[in-house]
Amino acid sequence: MLFTAMLAVAVTAGVIVAVILLRQPAPVPDGAPGVPPLPDGAPSTPGVNCGHSACREIGAMTVGGVPVVLLADEAGKQGVVRIGADSVFPLIINDMEVTLKGDSLRCVDGATPVCLVRGAADGGSVGELFVSRGGIWRDPGKPYFSDAGTIALNDVTADGIADVIVVRHECPDARSGSARCQAAPVLAEVYDVASGSVGCTRRYTAPSELRGWPDVRLTRADLRACP
Repeated sequence: MLFTAMLAVAVTAGVIVAVILLRQPAPVPDGAPGVPPLPDGAPSTPGVNCGHSACREIGAMTVGGVPVVLLADEAGKQGVVRIGADSVFPLIINDMEVTLKGDSLRCVDGATPVCLVRGAADGGSVGELFVSRGGIWRDPGKPYFSDAGTIALNDVTADGIADVIVVRHECPDARSGSARCQAAPVLAEVYDVASGSVGCTRRYTAPSELRGWPDVRLTRADLRACP
C-alpha cells in the first residue's frame, strides 16, 4: 500500500511538471517571419511601424513644450513623426524615395510652433511641414522640393512664425534636374506656412552665396516678386 501511494504521488508530480513545461512560450528566433530584427542599439517603438520594419529614433526636439520625435526604419526610407505622447504622423514624403538622417528634423518655436522633416531625394531635397495651431498639430499635406538641395526654416517675415525657405535653380526653359538647369543661377523662395509664397531673393551663382547657407537666413528686405 505504501509503495502504491508513493508511486501515485510521483506520477502526479510528473504530470504537473509536464503541463507547466508545455505551457511555457517558445522563444522567437531573431529574424523569424513577422518579427523584424531590431537595429543595433535602437529599441523599437511599441505600436509604431516604419513600413515593414521596426522604428528607431533618429532625431528629437522639443518645441512649445512638446516633444517631437522623428522615427525611421534602419535604411531611413520609411519614417513617422511622433508629436507628444499620442499623435503619430506617417510621412507623405515616404513615397518620394527620401533618405532620412539624424539632421532631418528641424523645429522652430514661436506664436505658431513649426517643424520640418527634410531629406535627400533624387535630384535634390524634399521637405514636409508640421504646424501647431491651438495646441493641435497638423500636416498641411504639401511637400516642398528643392532641386538645389536646401530647405530651411526661418522667420523671414518677422511675424513670430517660421517660414519655409526653398532654394531652387531658376531655369524656366529647362527641365528641373537636367544638366542645363543645374548650371543655372539659384534663388530662394519663401513660403508663409498659412498663405503660401511671399517672394523670392535675387539670383545667385551658387547656393553657398545665400546668407547662412545651408541653414539659410533671410529678412523681408531680401525678398522681391518671384520671376
